[in-house]
Amino acid sequence: MKLRHFFRLIQINHVLAKHRLDEFIQATHLLRPLRFLNYLSPYRLTHSNEEPRGERLRLALEELGPIFVKFGQILSTRRDLLPDDIADSLAKLQDQVTPFPNEQALAMIQQAYGDQPLDEIFAHIDEQALASASIAQVHTAKLLDGSDVILKIVRPNIEKQIRRDVELLHTMADLAQRFWVDGRRLRPKEVVTEIEKNLYDELDMMREAASASQLRRNFEGSDLLYVPEINWQLTKMNLLVQERIYGIPIGDIAQLNANNVNMEKLAEVGVEIFFTQAFKHGFFHADMHPGNIMVNASDPENPYYIAVDFGIMGTLSPEDQNYLADNFLAFFNSDYRRVAELHVQSGWVPADTRVDEFEAAIRSVCEPIFAKPLNEISFGQVLLRLFQTARRFNMEVQPQLVLLQKTLLNIEGLGRQLYPELDLWKTAKPILEQWMKEKMGWQATLKTLQQEAPNWIQTLPKLPMMMHDIAQQAQDGKLKMQLSSRDLKELKQEVRNASYRSAAAISGAAFVVGAAIIKGLDGYSATMLAGMPVLSWVLGLWGGILLYISLSK
Repeated sequence: MKLRHFFRLIQINHVLAKHRLDEFIQATHLLRPLRFLNYLSPYRLTHSNEEPRGERLRLALEELGPIFVKFGQILSTRRDLLPDDIADSLAKLQDQVTPFPNEQALAMIQQAYGDQPLDEIFAHIDEQALASASIAQVHTAKLLDGSDVILKIVRPNIEKQIRRDVELLHTMADLAQRFWVDGRRLRPKEVVTEIEKNLYDELDMMREAASASQLRRNFEGSDLLYVPEINWQLTKMNLLVQERIYGIPIGDIAQLNANNVNMEKLAEVGVEIFFTQAFKHGFFHADMHPGNIMVNASDPENPYYIAVDFGIMGTLSPEDQNYLADNFLAFFNSDYRRVAELHVQSGWVPADTRVDEFEAAIRSVCEPIFAKPLNEISFGQVLLRLFQTARRFNMEVQPQLVLLQKTLLNIEGLGRQLYPELDLWKTAKPILEQWMKEKMGWQATLKTLQQEAPNWIQTLPKLPMMMHDIAQQAQDGKLKMQLSSRDLKELKQEVRNASYRSAAAISGAAFVVGAAIIKGLDGYSATMLAGMPVLSWVLGLWGGILLYISLSK
C-alpha cells in the first residue's frame, strides 16, 4: 500500500470522526486499526452528535467525494436494508448534493463557448442550480427561440478526486486478490476496473449525450419511456444541453397518489422497461435511482416514465443476453437443473462441477421465494444467498454484469416504494418468452441468414483454396499452432513477484533477527543511540523496510 493511500485512509477516518460517526468507524474493518485516533480527536469535544445520524452520514459522504456519494445513492434505494431515517437522508444525495458556487458555474459555461457571449446563445440562464449531484450540477436556461433547456456542468477538479480514490480501490483490490482466499473467484481487480471506466465515462458529456440519443432512438414511438432530446450544437465535453422535461419525481409517492396514478401499472411498466432495455436492446440505463426518473401522470391510468442522467449505461453482449434470458426463464419455471447446467456451460462455474449438487443448492435458496408478493421477499437477500451458495462451487463474479446487478437492486427498491404487491415473475416472464421466441424462431433465423449472406458470398469461393493450403502445410510438416495465454503470462508474473516478496521477507526477517542478536550480545561495545547499538538500528530499520516491501508489492 502506497503512503498516500494510507494517508487517505486516515483522512476518511478523520471525516467520519468529524461528523461523529463513531459507530460506523467501529463497524468498518478497514478503519478499525485507526479507531484509536477517534479518542484523540478534538471533534469529540467541539462537535456534537445530537444531529440525526442520517444527516451526519450524508454530510460525511458528500465531503469524502463522488465515489462515496455514489455509494450513498445506491444505499438510499434499499429501504428494506436501512432504517428509515438513514434512507431519507441518503435520498438527498440523488439530486441535493451541496452545489458549487453559481459564479463558478456561469464562468465554466462561458469558458465552454470561448469568446462567444452567452447572450448570443441563451435568452436567460438561471443562476441557481436546479439540482446538484456527485459528478455534475444542473441549471435551467431558455434559448433564443424560447425553448426551455437544462445545462449540466461537470464539477470542477472532480477528475483529480476520482483518480485518488480509484487508486485506493485498485490497491485494496490487488491486496484482496493476492491475499484473500476468495480473491481470484470474486475478481475484485476487474470489478474495480469496470467501476473506474463507468466513473470516467460520466465525466464526458459528449459520451452521455450520445448515450441519451441512442436510448431515445430505442424507445422512439414507445408509450413506456420518454428520453429528452439533446441539443448537439451547444453540447461540449464538460457541458450538456438537453431539452427540459417536467414530471413527478418517482420518489414522491404522495404526489403520485394525489394524482391518482395507477401504481400497479406504473410498477409493471418499470419492470417492462428494464427487461426491454436489457434483452431487446442490450443497452440499459444503469443509474436508475429515484433522482433520475420522473413520471408523466397526464393520463393517470397509463403513466409513463421520463429518464434523465445518462452518464452510466450498461451493455450486454448477445451471448450474455442469451444466457441471462435462459437463466431467468429457468428460474421463473423453477427449473433449477437448467439453471445449474447453464452456469456450467457459460463457464461461470468450473467444468467439473457436479450439476446435481449445484441444482440442489440453488433450489434450497430459490424455492422459498416463488408465489410470494414483492413485499415479503428481498431480491437483494436472494442474490446474497445465491452468491454465498455459489461460493462453495467456486463461481466467478462476472464484471460485465456488475451494472446489471446494481440496476436490478435499484428496480427492486423502486418497486417496493411504488407497489409492494408487484409480482415480478408474472410481469417479466411474458417479456422474456416473447424475446426468446423472436430470437429463436424462424423469423430470427431468416434475419440472421440475410445479415450473413454477403459475408458468405465473399468467403465461399475462397474455402477450397484455403482448405488445400492447410492440407499442403500439414503434409509438408509446416503446419504450426501457436498458443498464447494471457493467464499463463499473469501466472509467470505472479510467480516472479512471489519470489521477490519471499526473498525480501526472508532478508528482512534476517536483518531484524540480526539487530536483536546484536542488541542482546554481552560485552559488545559499540556506538549507542537511544540505548541501542547503531548497528541494531540500521539492521532493524533495513529489515523493517524489506518486510514492508514484501507485504505491499
